Amino acid sequence: MSEFNDRERAFDLKFERDEEMQFRIMARRNRLLGEWAARQMGLSEVETEAYAKDVVRADFEEAGDETVIRKVLGDLISAGVDGEASLVREVLGQKLVEARRQIIEQTNL
Repeated sequence: MSEFNDRERAFDLKFERDEEMQFRIMARRNRLLGEWAARQMGLSEVETEAYAKDVVRADFEEAGDETVIRKVLGDLISAGVDGEASLVREVLGQKLVEARRQIIEQTNL
């Protein structure tokens, strides 16, 4: 019975670590997307930092990528930058790869 409990505990710990890793990757992805969008809008360094945080927070409003995409696309258009949802989705995918690499490198130090 102890072996079963140990295996169950190990599974729970792995699940918890995996969920935390996924959360960190998605938050980093959103931050990177926010930084990209801020550069497109010509924001200052301070404004870029604040905007990137706003994009991360936008993901907490509603589950899924659509909230983040709508926010960034709306902000780009409001700033007079030509933007399309397909471009934002493409960049989002690129930033996911970059975020995953960054987080994995951080955890392997």
